Amino acid sequence: MLKKPALLLVFFLAFGTVVAQQRRLERAETAYDQYSFKMAQDIYQKVLDRGFENADLLKKLGNAYYFNAEYAQAEEIYGRLVTAYPKETGAEDYFRYAQSLRSVGKYEQADAMMAEFLSRSRAMADTRVDLFKAEPDYLERIEANSGRVRLDTFRFNSPYSDFAPAYYGAELLFSSDRDTGNLARYRHTWNARDFLDLYRVDTAARRAGAPVKLDGVNSRYHESTTAATADGNTLYFTRNNVVENKQSRDASGIVRLKIFRAHKTDGVWTTLEDLPFNSDSYSVAHPTLSPDGKFLYFASDMPGSRGQSDLWRVQILEDGTFGAPENLGPKINTPERETFPFVSGNNVLYFASDGHPGLGGLDIFATKLDYLPYEGSVQNVGRPVNSSMDDFTFILSEDSHKGYFASNRPDGVGDDDIYAFTELEPLGFECIQSVSGTVRDLISNSPLSGATVRIIDENNMEIGSGITDTDGNYEITLDCNQGNFVRATREGYIPSEEYLAPSDGKPRIMDFYLERETVLAGFGDDLAKLLQLSTIYFDFDKYNIRPDAEIEIQKVIAAMEKYPSLKIRAISHTDSRGRDAYNLWLSQKRADATVAYMISKGIAPERLSGKGYGEIYLMNECEDGVPCTEEQHARNRRSEFIIQE
Repeated sequence: MLKKPALLLVFFLAFGTVVAQQRRLERAETAYDQYSFKMAQDIYQKVLDRGFENADLLKKLGNAYYFNAEYAQAEEIYGRLVTAYPKETGAEDYFRYAQSLRSVGKYEQADAMMAEFLSRSRAMADTRVDLFKAEPDYLERIEANSGRVRLDTFRFNSPYSDFAPAYYGAELLFSSDRDTGNLARYRHTWNARDFLDLYRVDTAARRAGAPVKLDGVNSRYHESTTAATADGNTLYFTRNNVVENKQSRDASGIVRLKIFRAHKTDGVWTTLEDLPFNSDSYSVAHPTLSPDGKFLYFASDMPGSRGQSDLWRVQILEDGTFGAPENLGPKINTPERETFPFVSGNNVLYFASDGHPGLGGLDIFATKLDYLPYEGSVQNVGRPVNSSMDDFTFILSEDSHKGYFASNRPDGVGDDDIYAFTELEPLGFECIQSVSGTVRDLISNSPLSGATVRIIDENNMEIGSGITDTDGNYEITLDCNQGNFVRATREGYIPSEEYLAPSDGKPRIMDFYLERETVLAGFGDDLAKLLQLSTIYFDFDKYNIRPDAEIEIQKVIAAMEKYPSLKIRAISHTDSRGRDAYNLWLSQKRADATVAYMISKGIAPERLSGKGYGEIYLMNECEDGVPCTEEQHARNRRSEFIIQE
């Protein structure tokens, strides 16, 4: 379990509490605005709740939830579909079901549905087949990055908490409570006697002595996570918010964290500075420097953060002052915790997170800073650095291929231990692909400005987006090492989506043509187009409501209940067989039967009317005297619903 010293560096120690063993990996659902399908979704669900069900209804309701990113509901509906109607379930239904299962963490079931998708897609030209055969989920990608390092002995651990290694010339700095160890016994309150200090040790010396405290920086409060300049004369470090040698609490009684800067003069640390972007109302902590020393990276929950703590950077100007802090963006930061940044000599950002998919607790991730804020890939560094416990404060020298990190895994000496490692194989990085195009109206071909084009990964997580300009144009970039869905949406239109398999990264042009989602107001046309109704058919020479017609009529009833001002005319037709006068009478009886059924279900009579047209409006060429099959004639025996103004 992560002890109190380490929790200081995960931000929760700043609140004086200790977090129990870290949460298991959570599959965060992506939240989107309600664009298309919302009205139909409500109506279909209401019909289903009343006990009316068929494969078509379940498919449409499942798709409505899927495209609104309501994956838990989609998973339930698709599950009912594949269980009750396996012969009517298509390959795409199985694929969306598998995606929904992944989003709620049901991996074994998702694998089974994916196998069914692969089986049914054998004859299809679908690149997803090869992709999911090779990489069924993110756990496999983590395993692909595993085994690249060898863990080595770090002989300076204690029975207490040791973590936050940092390079300091030929030495190593780290944080520890080894003098007392009492923090492990005081999990829920502060105690002025029990605080972390900074230590230094020469790890390369064969006869290195015990670690010693770093003179001139430690106080009677917490010090941790350091970053030194290349010349060793400037040190950035984390400390409790201290004013006039006393802890300062915010309005909620919380002791926040701050980054301080110290300068060395004649071998002595002096001129201790409280950095200007610190605050009494939020925490700023865990500094690291860019290789050229021009940027300071840190973690904070300052305003503008996306989660519990975000990664930020600030430019260090030539005169030693600072620019404005900038958030590293949604590619890196999640609604959870991103913390403990480290920037290597090759400009790779390593950090700890429990928001990105990992093995449990905090995991170490890496991304190439050249591609911020939206480009590049965030990769889990894999085992044995990451484990099911908390893994954090990772550093690496790419020249020597040696590094350190901390973990609270159970095989350690103390509460938190430092682990040394040797990198055997570097982590592979980006394949960046540019995707551009235009979003247009399907009917008018007019460009759609303000449409959103999203990048959705294979776990249904949004990893990037762009907005079309006044000419309907967009440009986005994505990681072509993995498959992605590119989804175009605009309010009032049905989303359109295409899948891009892993590729060589060549620029891709992708245009989208969106179909308008019709709204009730002013529609004045066939309601079937709005609710995707199946045609309501009648048996030959009969006007009773068939069971299959009940489900479709229930959709109309649900729509009328949802929209009290909606008025409907039921229009019925016959085939061409029989006398014209009889067919006109029969069609009117069918219209009346349809209206009577809806009235019996609670719809006010004044909102309904019925009209029979006999054989006037045939759906095909089966006129009098034309030989047709029974199936062809059946197409003409139908009812339709028209919205009345």
